[in-house]
Amino acid sequence: MEIQQNISLKNKNWFQTGGNAKFYCEPANETEFQETLKFSQDKNLKIFVLGSGANILISDNGFAGLVIKPNLNKIIIKDEVLTAQAGVTIENLINYSLDNNLIGLEEFSGIPGTVGGSVFINIHYFNYFLSDFLVSAKVINKKTELIKTVDKTWFHFGYDKSKLFDKEYFLVSATFKLKKASDLEIAYLKGKRDERTKQRNNRYPTSNTCGSFFRNFHENEVNLKINNEAITFIAYYLDKIGIKGNLCVGKACVSYQHANMIVTQKGATSSDVINLAQKMQQLVFENFGIIPQPECQLIGFKDWPLFKFKSHHSKSFDDTLSLNLP
Repeated sequence: MEIQQNISLKNKNWFQTGGNAKFYCEPANETEFQETLKFSQDKNLKIFVLGSGANILISDNGFAGLVIKPNLNKIIIKDEVLTAQAGVTIENLINYSLDNNLIGLEEFSGIPGTVGGSVFINIHYFNYFLSDFLVSAKVINKKTELIKTVDKTWFHFGYDKSKLFDKEYFLVSATFKLKKASDLEIAYLKGKRDERTKQRNNRYPTSNTCGSFFRNFHENEVNLKINNEAITFIAYYLDKIGIKGNLCVGKACVSYQHANMIVTQKGATSSDVINLAQKMQQLVFENFGIIPQPECQLIGFKDWPLFKFKSHHSKSFDDTLSLNLP
């Protein structure tokens, strides 16, 4: 397996920004995945495992370590249980399951990403989470290169959260428990899949974005309530400040389709995106006294480039100006 050096990452993420990877490889099986980790240990390199690049922003300085893009693309079905390797795209996973009369995962139709990245962040659509269907997985230890099988509880899944955030283990494959369906039900759900994908593509930008840039707030982070319910949706606050399609910094702009989605134009830099995100944070704080935090994964930044969370108890935005890593 070839490990390449000084490889551009601009064409490997949706923002189309960012610098180079010092080392880069695409392991095609479990053994090669283990070999890449041994290489990183021997050279004392930081590791970033790259999926389809749909939920990340890479520093303009690139990544001074090893970027691993798993080229593990097998899918296996046994009864109502489906196992997919980390490099399988969510689109292919859904199509494969429906073609084999298995249902459940079509709820995530139109969401970009791979199985590895989707399990990492526990993708969700309204009340559905990918973790609702996952029963077990294979993970590989960063330091020992050992592969083990774990159950769902091992992941400590939450909203945009899993144990994989610790970066001590990486996903090799995931196993999902689905339901068998009749041909008539499958025909209906394939139509639903196509319609949901069409709606998402019409409602949201489909390129040069990471999707939702900021996560929703937790209930304890907000004061605003309507009908006695805490308003946690970040889009509510961003819509209220009127930035949709209006706010730009450099060649990065807030999408006209969604106030929580940043889109880049040709020639944009990751610094443009960061500076725009900071401006969005500042405007939300000035209007509501809270600071949004990213859902987008920030890769390769030496220091934390955004403003850290402060609640409505902060006296001024200047209280939050701490740009060191948390």
